[in-house]
Amino acid sequence: MGIWVDTDMGVDDLFAVLLTLQHTDVDGMSLVFGNAPLEYVKQNAAGAVQQFDWKFSIFSGAECALLGGVQTAQNILGATGMPSRGECLPTAEGNYPAAQVALCDWLDRQTNAEILALGPLTNLAILALTQPGLLANISKIIWMGGGITRGNHTASAEFNALADPEALAVLLARDVVITMIDLDACRKVEILEEDITALKSSQLMKDLLGGYLDIALSRQRPAMALYDPVAAAALVAPSAFQFAPARIEVELAGNLTRGRTVVDQRDPKSANALVVQDLDAERVKSICLSALKNRS
Repeated sequence: MGIWVDTDMGVDDLFAVLLTLQHTDVDGMSLVFGNAPLEYVKQNAAGAVQQFDWKFSIFSGAECALLGGVQTAQNILGATGMPSRGECLPTAEGNYPAAQVALCDWLDRQTNAEILALGPLTNLAILALTQPGLLANISKIIWMGGGITRGNHTASAEFNALADPEALAVLLARDVVITMIDLDACRKVEILEEDITALKSSQLMKDLLGGYLDIALSRQRPAMALYDPVAAAALVAPSAFQFAPARIEVELAGNLTRGRTVVDQRDPKSANALVVQDLDAERVKSICLSALKNRS
């Protein structure tokens, strides 16, 4: 039995999917707006299919948040969400069928479904609102999102949470247990220029990883956190992580704090999620980079 990936396919999402496929099967993938508008996300997925010969089915999901807004990370990741130092994924059109029917059909055949969520949670919130009975078939959602101490898209909020905080609120209110791989955990796993130099892979992979590192270098920082691949590592190598129960709420109204994840670990009995307490940063980094080696 494989997993389902829900993603706003940008550059670190690509790295995360390659890592996942190194360890387990992917039964299907639903796309969501986020790193870029959905049209670019679909094109990125189509280019990855052509480049890496992915065999699983891909489906087109939400193009905006539950309340209709569209936040993207284009100011950080560029227009397509795939920054590079030169070579890029093949240009391809992503004409994918609708995600909700496919996701529901897949869940209907599962009893302990695992979902790796790498973007805004809109697709999964729509599922929770329209087919709540299927939530019982989900055993685990590992989500790269949220922040225990501070944000990145704003001072308070991490991007995937801010892009659709109502979606996160919907899932938390329905007792869907989420393992939150937050900013603080991801920032412990960083790449440097020497990691790109040492990477035994194609020029494409070096250029994509380099374009990703350039985000940090442009801000006079020598290292870049891996983010989505860390969530994939939590799925495939949970022994490299220490998790603890927590109660998570998401701020929906604050002018300065909308999208902030408030993490309360005082009473484990009230927990609705798991959060990362610690991780083996060197092991996780090695796992993440191993998925990029010898890639065409």
